[in-house]
Amino acid sequence: MLSTAVHLANSTPSQLLPSREMMAFTLASHILLVPFGVALPFITLVMHYRALRRNDPVALKLARRWSAVMAVQFAIGVVTGTVLSFEFGLLWPGMMGRWGDVFGLGFGVEAWAFFLEAVMIAVYLYGWRRLKPWTHFWLAVPLPLAAVMGAFGIIAANAWMNTPRGFTLDAQGVPVDVDVRKAVFTPMFGPEYWHFVVAMFMTAGYVVAGVYAVGWLRGRRDRYHKLGFTVPFTIAAILTPVQFFLGDNAARAVFHKQPVKFAAMEIVWKTDTHVPEYVFGRLNADGTIAGGIKIPQLDSILAGFRPDTKVTGLTSVPAADRPTPTEATIVHFAFDIMATIGSVLILLALWYAWIWWRHRDLPLNRLFFRVAAIAGAACLVTVECGWVTTEVGRQPWIVYNNMRVSEAVTHTQAAGIWATLGVVIAVYVAVFGSFLAVVLKMRTRWRIADEAAAGTLAPVDPEVDTPYGPRGAPDPAAVGAATGSRSESGPSGGAR
Repeated sequence: MLSTAVHLANSTPSQLLPSREMMAFTLASHILLVPFGVALPFITLVMHYRALRRNDPVALKLARRWSAVMAVQFAIGVVTGTVLSFEFGLLWPGMMGRWGDVFGLGFGVEAWAFFLEAVMIAVYLYGWRRLKPWTHFWLAVPLPLAAVMGAFGIIAANAWMNTPRGFTLDAQGVPVDVDVRKAVFTPMFGPEYWHFVVAMFMTAGYVVAGVYAVGWLRGRRDRYHKLGFTVPFTIAAILTPVQFFLGDNAARAVFHKQPVKFAAMEIVWKTDTHVPEYVFGRLNADGTIAGGIKIPQLDSILAGFRPDTKVTGLTSVPAADRPTPTEATIVHFAFDIMATIGSVLILLALWYAWIWWRHRDLPLNRLFFRVAAIAGAACLVTVECGWVTTEVGRQPWIVYNNMRVSEAVTHTQAAGIWATLGVVIAVYVAVFGSFLAVVLKMRTRWRIADEAAAGTLAPVDPEVDTPYGPRGAPDPAAVGAATGSRSESGPSGGAR
């Protein structure tokens, strides 16, 4: 084992580490925006539908404001997503050069969906002023579908990297006879796609609800905050138990299709039956496990519903073909963190369902809202952990059992990649800082508008024009008239 490790260290290209660091940083940054790009359009349209169906001006205000946040988030996602798309070709030319014809369709679908979503967001924002209410709504209905289609393309490409199918290799090892259908719908695509999409909807729902939970804790108990919390939180709470079963199904698919990755997730060293489950243990180089909580036979039961289920261990393949003990520990911790947070969220969802079933109202317990306020951040952590599990657990393969990461990396000098990484970090700090500044500025502006409408401040309403109404002059008299009549006219009021 020691000689193998030395050989690997000597044969590893110097540009591999900075390339992996850059890819990890940009992907970890971009993935924080993905839940909102995938799920926020749907949550916004649910609120928009409620506003039109019930003639509810508060719901309409929320939908309109969420659409503004959605647009800003999408603009930031353009930057981070574009960087990632370039990195595939610049950092990993070996993979794209050999395998691009096989699995590249997924990236094409994602790009097409991305541009379609951009056009639809523009139409949706434009329509607040210029379209009839229901026409505006129905034109936006395809927007969530475009967002989910983008996820389809990315997950199809990633699932192929985990379980490559749809090709044969010629004598030179070049893929030929490509079957696009098999390359897209690989064995891991279904479990990975649905697990990912539901995770995006849960994360977006809990994050948006968490904003209003913080407001509730700070004493803002009006209908605006109650509705802003209830709709996204209900969507996320309904999906939470569904995600539990989807996650279990995805883990079992890994057990059958990527047994070595499953061994890393559960830090199983030797192939055996009656394998125990370790919760937060650390794998040592000699195969022993330090720390953690040992639960006898549970890993075999979870994998095959029987204690005598055989679980493949890491030593079933040579050391060069499996994650290192450190990588396996990282994967195991990421997987356990994801499972632990998911279990807590199930309890939170059940708490919410119980109170709603008994009282048809939100829980009044401050502890509930404290947990709800951090649920969104916890979901973002699980999203990061999910990608760590997926990508690190596949090491050392970039295309599982077909191409190593070291074979795919660029030949650019390592010093140049490190310098580029420094530039990318600086750009991302500026971009995310700008995003945060814009969102906070919007929040402040909306709060001033609400306080002005309530009569606690001078009538300085930045949202002078009501949706679906005529444009008004931005003078104090018009502002006062707009804020004074909004609650009476509602979404169907005004001269349409």
